Amino acid sequence: MHVSEGEVRQDGQGGLYAHYVLFVLVIVFVFNFIDRNILAILSQDIQADLGIGDAEMGFLYGTVFALFYAVFGIPLARFADVWVRRSLISAGLFFWSLMTALSGFAQSFSMLATLRIGVGIGEASASPAAYSMLSDYYSPGVRATVLAVYSSGAYIGGGIGLFLGGFLLETWTTWFPDRSTAPLNLAGWQAAFLAVGLPGILMALWVRTLREPKRGISEGLVTEEHPAPFSVLKTELVSMMPVMNLFGLHRQGASLRANLVAAVIILIVAVLLAWLTGNIPQWAALGVGVYLSFCWAQSLKSRDPVTYHMIFGSRAMRYTMIAFPTISFVTYGIGFWTPALMFRVHETNPAEVGMYLGLGGATGGLLGITLGGIFADWAKTKHPAGRLIVGYLAVFGTVPLVLWMIYTDDLQTAFILFFAQHLFSAAWPGIPPSTAADLVLPRMRAVAGAYYILINTMIGLALGPYFMGQLSDIYAGQGMDSAESLRLAMSSSMLVFVVTLIFLTLAWKHLPRDESSRLERARSFGEKNLAEI
Repeated sequence: MHVSEGEVRQDGQGGLYAHYVLFVLVIVFVFNFIDRNILAILSQDIQADLGIGDAEMGFLYGTVFALFYAVFGIPLARFADVWVRRSLISAGLFFWSLMTALSGFAQSFSMLATLRIGVGIGEASASPAAYSMLSDYYSPGVRATVLAVYSSGAYIGGGIGLFLGGFLLETWTTWFPDRSTAPLNLAGWQAAFLAVGLPGILMALWVRTLREPKRGISEGLVTEEHPAPFSVLKTELVSMMPVMNLFGLHRQGASLRANLVAAVIILIVAVLLAWLTGNIPQWAALGVGVYLSFCWAQSLKSRDPVTYHMIFGSRAMRYTMIAFPTISFVTYGIGFWTPALMFRVHETNPAEVGMYLGLGGATGGLLGITLGGIFADWAKTKHPAGRLIVGYLAVFGTVPLVLWMIYTDDLQTAFILFFAQHLFSAAWPGIPPSTAADLVLPRMRAVAGAYYILINTMIGLALGPYFMGQLSDIYAGQGMDSAESLRLAMSSSMLVFVVTLIFLTLAWKHLPRDESSRLERARSFGEKNLAEI
């Protein structure tokens, strides 16, 4: 990626070291998605061992992970805005790698779910801090490209997770067909968790050696160091804890009546959905996540009204943060269920599926997200909302290729199409965080990034895989075989793209004005610390 001398500052920032930091953080994100996505290739063995259905597996991969990933992402992002970001990323990497390794000793669904919660909490530390850190190492003019390159770690890691998981599962089963003779009596899926978790612990030491950039230096809006960062973390964590957060909201002058009304509405909706689907854990977990997110927004409005209004008062921000997570709803679901579909439709094995889907997803995702970021930055030079064009391309390119992949009867064609659809479905992830960073002040970047991750996780990760699994179970209950029910579930879920197109169009309308008025809006909300260099 080319960055001209005029695009970096001549004070130790930018240049080759910035590229080195980007390289290291991409590897961190690779580890993030190896540990997250390996569950997809291991799902059939886990389901057989633990006796769970498609909806429960979608809950395990999506909701139980997503709830804690999203909820803890908010306080950790606020902490990233006031503390040393490289140290936070390093600590988080150590913790989630440890939780992944310990998943290798899980003996029950509840134990594995608990450890996945730990993985979610640890991984919540990485991206908001990385978004903020990279935004200081590079100029706004290449921001979408840089964050797209960083986000490519998701597809590289997801691909490696499928490839490595399939290889480890097949190899372990070949070596130890009788589980009782295996070391520690581990099944193949347990050995895979252990193998991918341990290297991340060592990687955490490397991340700790990175240099911390001056916050806000890329835009000439240098932010002073916070005198008490850990007090900020404590306040943020308390604001997200049920019951305890009510005391904090009361002290901050927030409306407890509004909080109670929101809690009742969320409870009613969660109970109704649990009754309709018969899945209490899914909607209880999601209800808790939505309620805690509401509490955080209430608390933020009282503690930092400028940040609150810069995020929630911008129509462009609101519409963008709905449009792209609905794409994620489809891509998370398709990414998780495609390996299972290959096993059910075609005569194949985990090693073959892991190798071809892993390589296809990694290379297709890397190309798609990088080209998408480069095109987005070019398009922004032509129109203030130009980056959003990538969202339209993602939708119209993904639908036909995914449908073809799902319904082809030829396994090799399916593998090729899995690669091809990534050129479109992976083009957009650099757009929402770069747009969020453009709409707020430097001191708010990590929180704005975490807000995007929160919405993306709740809509995409918590609902996409679960929704497809739930539909698959419903269709199977009507007499379809497991392959046809999953095919129909995956294809019908893409109707959500109608919502995507509506909100992309609304975001396009408001983005130019909201971005150009950023500083004026901040001052009108009471921001005083806008010292420019």
